[in-house]
Amino acid sequence: MRHVDSFEIQPPTPPSHNGVPRSAWARARRRVSRWHRPYIAFLLLLDFGAAALASFLAIQIFEQAASGFRAQSWFYTVAFVLLPLGWLIILWGNRAYDRRYLGLGPDEFKRVIRAGVAVAATVSFIAFATKTYSLSRWTVGFALLGAMLLILLGRMIARFLLHVVRRRAGQAGHRMVLVGTLPECLEVYTAVTRNPSAGLVPVAIHLTDGYAAARGMETPVPVYAGRDVLALVREVGGDTIAVCGSASAEPGELRRLAWQLEGSGVDLVVAPQLTDIAGPRVHIRPIEGLPLLHVEEPTLSGPALLVKNLMDRVVAGLGLVLLIPLFLAIAIAIRISDAGPVFFRQARVGHEGRTFRVWKFRTMYVDAEERLAGLVDQNETDGMLFKIKQDPRVFPVGRFLRASSLDELPQLINVLWGEMSLVGPRPLPADDGDFLGDVRRRLLVRPGITGLWQVSGRSDLSWDEAVRLDLYYVDNWSLAYDLSILWRTIGVVVARKGAY
Repeated sequence: MRHVDSFEIQPPTPPSHNGVPRSAWARARRRVSRWHRPYIAFLLLLDFGAAALASFLAIQIFEQAASGFRAQSWFYTVAFVLLPLGWLIILWGNRAYDRRYLGLGPDEFKRVIRAGVAVAATVSFIAFATKTYSLSRWTVGFALLGAMLLILLGRMIARFLLHVVRRRAGQAGHRMVLVGTLPECLEVYTAVTRNPSAGLVPVAIHLTDGYAAARGMETPVPVYAGRDVLALVREVGGDTIAVCGSASAEPGELRRLAWQLEGSGVDLVVAPQLTDIAGPRVHIRPIEGLPLLHVEEPTLSGPALLVKNLMDRVVAGLGLVLLIPLFLAIAIAIRISDAGPVFFRQARVGHEGRTFRVWKFRTMYVDAEERLAGLVDQNETDGMLFKIKQDPRVFPVGRFLRASSLDELPQLINVLWGEMSLVGPRPLPADDGDFLGDVRRRLLVRPGITGLWQVSGRSDLSWDEAVRLDLYYVDNWSLAYDLSILWRTIGVVVARKGAY
């Protein structure tokens, strides 16, 4: 942390130009953020190889098995060269290689799927126009669908490797200069540094107001004031300017800054004062040159919710049937470890404040509740939670069940009965008092076996951070988001992150 004691005040340097049109090729080379160039080259090789592999598998499975198949040289050229090149061109046209969509969020995968639809339409049109019917529909369909699935898989692997590099080496990211008042910049700093995988690294703060009030405050990065922003970016080795909060509302200033950055190779992003609202709920509606941000209400009802409930019941029913052998093994291990019931039932608060009894495998000795009073002063969490990493009330088998999250599996019964969902905020004990203020908003959706809280740190998070994540989920819920959380849950369970 740094103390803001003094500022280097200099008269701002006038912009190098004022928006006069010039050649689109006269752009400066980016000095710092070049990670996307080798990464995009890697993606190009992956995508080409995936499309070629899908064509090869389709031919081997469907055509080679057919009698009398004699492929000519042009056929292999089309299957292994032209078709993969067509994939790359259409992917590029759908901006699937744009560095702004790489490494975070679902936009990259949406663009791949959109490109897959375009490739299928293009191939169908060409086949119809040239009357090419020598190949079976199964071959073409397998080649196209297989290519899209393999490309998506390759993108997931590449993103995983990119996240590993960002988390462990702190590289392959964007170096940001935050512009605005100190509280606004610090809020943005906290938001972008919560997830190192995003690759956003603030390196400096440039104050637009409140110089005197900021003196003596601790800041995580150096603070400047009265400087030319573009010169400051070059000085600190940045490649992105983030205009925070009220600084983006100054008439004409943001437009002039955008003019100044033209051809500099520096990106400009705007961080409005809309926190914890996901992109699908925000739409830009320009009116007479004024971009208005329209924020839609959260989707808490409708067809998507019906699909979610149906998916919950089907998965829970199948899961309970398939997991019967595992349940029997866990039950025997619990009875051997400590005489008493196999399951632990506790009253929890659910959807709209209704109370239900949650199912869990018992992981503590039968006298755990009596021993709780003597351990209250050892609580390692805050808020409504009580957690101890080495809780003496947990028997050895129970410790393994908690670390592997197997103790949560019986909650599939609650999901089948409609009391819980597969994904949602964790249900809190009913005896922890009334849910007041923002915390009560968690009750607008069914509690879940897993959720954003669980895949973001679980018991390692503070109560305030856990509540923030739960409220973010409530406000930005979608089926795609649920599937993403379920996928991330697998990695968290395998790594045993924050489970105790």
